[in-house]
Amino acid sequence: MSTIVSRSIREPFRQGLTWSETWEGEDRGLIRSWERGREMREQQPDLAECASRGELPILPWRGGLEGPLQIKYKYGALQYLAMWQGLRGEDLNVAMDTETEVVCSATGVAVRFTGDISKFG
Repeated sequence: MSTIVSRSIREPFRQGLTWSETWEGEDRGLIRSWERGREMREQQPDLAECASRGELPILPWRGGLEGPLQIKYKYGALQYLAMWQGLRGEDLNVAMDTETEVVCSATGVAVRFTGDISKFG
């Protein structure tokens, strides 16, 4: 059974956490990545619109696409997926122990989001 990290878009941003609590806790920074995506939604509405259309834009985490690739899929970080969900204005819903595949609407390339960084090559 996979561990799911979830949080409602109606939840307030967390305050006063240490770096260790934010990035080394059970969620491995997924909640903070999602919160940052929510902030970016307000700060960069054009980027948020791209994400809302199903595009996978370049973000600080591995997983975005600049254009079509010669491969059918690539791997991306779960933190990207969490940030992307926040950027889209969605609830956080990330399975930590399974891969989630999203096909970029702009490029047609699939990105498999995983917590297994050995797959990033």
